[in-house]
Amino acid sequence: MPIEPENLSVQSEEDAGSTLLTRRNFLIGGSAATGLVLAWAIWPRAYEPNISATENEEIFGAYLKISKDGQVTVVVPQSEMGQGVYTVLPQILADELGADWRTVAVEPAPLNPLFANDLLAEQWAETLLPSGAPKLTEDEAANWVTKNIATRNEFIVTADSSSVPAYSSSFRVAGAAARVLLSMAAAAKWDVEWEACTVENGFVINGQEKLRFGDLVEDALKQDLPDPVPLRSSPENNLVGQDVPRLDMPSKLDGTANFAGDIRLPDMVFASIRQGPIGLTRLKSFNRDGASKIIGLVDVVDHEQWIAAVATNWWAANDALDKMSPMFETNGLLPDSDKIYDALEKALDEGPGIRFASRGETKPVFDEHTNIRARYQADAAVHAPIETRTAAANYKEGQLELWIATQAPAAAAQAAAEAIGISADNVTLYSMLAGGSFGRNLDSKIAAQVAVIAKKIGRPVQLMWSRAEEMMHDHYRAPAFARLDAATDKAGRIQALQIKVAAPASAREQSKRVVHGMDEISAMRASIDEADAKAVEGADVHYNIPNFSLDHHPAYIGAPTGNWRSNAHSYNAFFVESFIDELAAKAKIEPLTYRMQMMSGQPRLARCLTAVAAMAGWDGGLDGSGQGIACHSMRGGHIAVIVSANRGDTGLKVHRISATVDVGRIIHPDIARQQIEGGIVYGLAMALGSSTRFKGGVATAHRLSDLALPRLAEIPAIQVEFVKSEEEPVGVEEIGVPAVAPAIANALFSATGTRFRQLPLFAEAS
Repeated sequence: MPIEPENLSVQSEEDAGSTLLTRRNFLIGGSAATGLVLAWAIWPRAYEPNISATENEEIFGAYLKISKDGQVTVVVPQSEMGQGVYTVLPQILADELGADWRTVAVEPAPLNPLFANDLLAEQWAETLLPSGAPKLTEDEAANWVTKNIATRNEFIVTADSSSVPAYSSSFRVAGAAARVLLSMAAAAKWDVEWEACTVENGFVINGQEKLRFGDLVEDALKQDLPDPVPLRSSPENNLVGQDVPRLDMPSKLDGTANFAGDIRLPDMVFASIRQGPIGLTRLKSFNRDGASKIIGLVDVVDHEQWIAAVATNWWAANDALDKMSPMFETNGLLPDSDKIYDALEKALDEGPGIRFASRGETKPVFDEHTNIRARYQADAAVHAPIETRTAAANYKEGQLELWIATQAPAAAAQAAAEAIGISADNVTLYSMLAGGSFGRNLDSKIAAQVAVIAKKIGRPVQLMWSRAEEMMHDHYRAPAFARLDAATDKAGRIQALQIKVAAPASAREQSKRVVHGMDEISAMRASIDEADAKAVEGADVHYNIPNFSLDHHPAYIGAPTGNWRSNAHSYNAFFVESFIDELAAKAKIEPLTYRMQMMSGQPRLARCLTAVAAMAGWDGGLDGSGQGIACHSMRGGHIAVIVSANRGDTGLKVHRISATVDVGRIIHPDIARQQIEGGIVYGLAMALGSSTRFKGGVATAHRLSDLALPRLAEIPAIQVEFVKSEEEPVGVEEIGVPAVAPAIANALFSATGTRFRQLPLFAEAS
């Protein structure tokens, strides 16, 4: 039966917000104008590298050191979380330099404005500006301001698959600069033009003569670098595109790799922590005597919002907390799933919508054609990395040393400093390898906690959250509700599509914590009713639909949310690709054909679709076949997925997942494949579980076993093919996730005739 799309009041980007920012009022607006302009004028415009070097090493800019024995050490400012950034970025530099990969090493970068992630700053800019000013991020002057603010505030953040797109150019230039300087030094010795020299496998070569890098480093730094630095047109070294050995792998295999939990310092003690329900919570009471018989207990540190036990080993500390039975008191409403669902539903049906995409006019088309509506939802999802939040600290004479795996090191240092009343300049942060993250390590709360404990105890301390604490105090992937309305003609073709997504302003909330240093409650409250373009990322369809609109309906849910692998793409791709499949079924058109007829202007995504159909033996998704298809584009990359699945007596059985991927030029094929495969497994986990509900201000999932994650034996055969491309490389860490859940849902519809509209897929039946 035809339905009428609701005529909700929708506010456009142009008139959303009463005080749209301009460059002028951003720079000098308000009463602080003079001070801000003065500060801007006297702030340093140039920064010096602060990487450490031995007497045997010479520093070539911010990213590179070369020793006199020829070892090349590449400095990487991004967090290594298993995604391979400690190999891929050095590979780019070493390729341009002409290094022998066997001589290349890697080390984490210190805090320095030189390492700011300008690309991510641009992408996050609209989440930092007042709500209602998204257009400002398209202005050249505003982007200039954004980059300068990012640099001056040490915005060294690892997120949103930005590492390769953000830093590849800088690493190429760094490698090229060193290559030119080394060539100049060698040319001076041989009395030839430096352009006549070639550089391969750690040698500068001219005819039959060649010199090692180590023999040239001192003289190289005396040369004058040309401007601009010439890049290789076709690198002789040809490291890019090769499966070179991962630089972090040997230490991980032999156990010498150091994570935060591996730090051991003289006289170190170990701490565990308890925190109360989500909200304005304070520690009310605890029974100190209850832990009096715990062997190894050193001290108890009670804070307004948490309590920590410190012992000679972590198990004793955690046991002591259990024995002390801490009680917490929370003011205000506690997050509860029923209330969260009510808030999302109310926002979707009654709240004002903020329009972030509009093409053509939808209302007249809905008046003339058949209307089809569907509602979808996604529960909050947890990160659940293998490594729970862990950090070590040592406080002595006003100086703090901090060992932590963090995606936002400057924010972590600042949080620790503020917690104990010192300057961030007095914090030395050591970036550790991370045992997974998926966005979790953007949270700096543990840095503040371990700093307080270290100062109170007066000894080096390692703080580790239990698995229950990790999951009950996560910054969750936002839950979301969606309503999709389509107007179709007699042939079933989409003439108009209207998408409304209700979700918290998760990205704006995240930015307030990471950039402005707000606590999670303040960040949530400051984001109430704010329009967030990133809440609808992935819903601005890649199909050629003449009349289209996309609205965000902000909702306050009372639980902290933040980055999660593929962010809003994870649920929006599920909403869109499942609905497209519904429309194809109603039109009685085979799902691949239905998509392809709307693919004009999307040649790369269309190629992925046709390629995966050939690879997977697409049978048209016929009734009972159990094949489902979905595709998605994000951040310049494209993917198409076909799943073969059915629902048996013991639950979902996925037999095979096939994917064709276009991510531009691939730096390291094996790492790219690992990331796509890992993303596919993550997407499978999202389809089955990975979620939590809330009761009484506490997440109901406390253990990994509560998440209905797929076991190793349940992982299907995975096929991945890459489209050969010379387009600029894009991040591969997240694109494997979004299309998997809708492809599984579509496969289940094909197999059973039942349409699943909720994530996790079987939540409706639970």
